Amino acid sequence: MGFADVRIADVDLSHREAGFQAWLDKGYHGEMDYMASHGLKRARPAELVPGTVRVVSVRMPYLPKASGPAEPDWRAREEARSADPGGAQVSIYARGRDYHKVLRARLQQLATRIEGRIGPFGYRVFTDSAPVMEVALAEKAGLGWRGKHTLLLHREAGSMFFLGEMLTDLPLPVDDPVTPHCGQCSACITACPTGAIVAPYELDARRCISYLTIELKGSIPSELRPLIGNRIYGCDDCQLYCPWNKFAQRASLPDFDVRHGLDSASLVGLFGWSEEEFLKNTEGSAIRRIGHERWLRNLAVGLGNAADAASHRGDAAIVAALRARLAHPSALVVEHVQWALARHGVS
Repeated sequence: MGFADVRIADVDLSHREAGFQAWLDKGYHGEMDYMASHGLKRARPAELVPGTVRVVSVRMPYLPKASGPAEPDWRAREEARSADPGGAQVSIYARGRDYHKVLRARLQQLATRIEGRIGPFGYRVFTDSAPVMEVALAEKAGLGWRGKHTLLLHREAGSMFFLGEMLTDLPLPVDDPVTPHCGQCSACITACPTGAIVAPYELDARRCISYLTIELKGSIPSELRPLIGNRIYGCDDCQLYCPWNKFAQRASLPDFDVRHGLDSASLVGLFGWSEEEFLKNTEGSAIRRIGHERWLRNLAVGLGNAADAASHRGDAAIVAALRARLAHPSALVVEHVQWALARHGVS
């Protein structure tokens, strides 16, 4: 079914409740009100789906297949891509089909197959789509350990995978957690461009580039814009520099193959997409959720940051593309375009 691993946990996450509440109290969730709206129900699966006694936790690799035998190490390629001032950097997970659709469909197939063996049973399937602490459940099930960047890590697969869950009333035997293996390493903390990993295992989402480019609906704080570089949708840096990701596994499903050249597109090229082109080219993609307005906002920041490279400062194509959006009806877009033009020393 495309899953690389499956493990089972009970539903007791009481050991995570105090830490989660403290994280909320610090405001680290930013505008993600849904993180707080369900309170501690997020740590209590049996309250979300009454009758739940077990969680079937799965992981699915998403690193796209290599484009050919001559393709360099994926981490080296991504690092070079981040350093290209004219290139648009889209988080690897978002370059193919929307993972929500893929995992939910596969989990439903798994449930149907189980039902075919044992008859009807109670269950609901989720993937990043409900108030569920999926990393904590996956860790408890033994799918890996929580890294200092707060993502799940696996000794044979790094962290380049999606998680999904089936909450069920089947009293299945549970699996044991695994030993953590981060040791003294702090590569992810050092690598974060905006300092969002404020302490080991603690993320201030308000500084995270994934939050700023995806979850944040309004203006990106001006002091953080230069730190975003050319990252226009999400950020992989904490995973890119994690030593365990030298073991990252390629996806077995074609769903996560790159679409529309999003691994090699230019900032100017993507900035030129009309709203119709944006909707067409992001059909079935996780990117569509941010809408065309925030897409342009993010790209404007990337185009402004291209000025950091002497070779691109005042570039005619970049300046022309930005000026073409000065008449955009969105004040949000215009604000970021003006900021970008100012970085190039023009208006």
